[in-house]
Amino acid sequence: MTQSQLEQQLLSLTPVEKAQAIQILTQTLQNETSGITKTPGVCGGAACIANTRIPVWVLVGYRRLKISDAELLKCYPTLTAIDLVNAWAYAAAYGEEIEQAIRDNEQG
Repeated sequence: MTQSQLEQQLLSLTPVEKAQAIQILTQTLQNETSGITKTPGVCGGAACIANTRIPVWVLVGYRRLKISDAELLKCYPTLTAIDLVNAWAYAAAYGEEIEQAIRDNEQG
């Protein structure tokens, strides 16, 4: 199947089917953290989207505020949908790390 064919099929899915497809893709990525980096001295060493200074915990925080992926992509024009998939997979795989980063940053 070509990428174009896949895109056509994905566009024909109902919203529920699209959500299920995203869930399947996220589950397959949970053990992979490609696209996420930790660099000492950058954002306190927090997990960030590769080649950015956008921490995963910040994106998770926005998601908790009910900010949609579409809105995040609009607010962060350098991010891609793949970056968000990687962020959500990382957050699912390393939940306690993300929770701790959120707690640490809430305290100031």
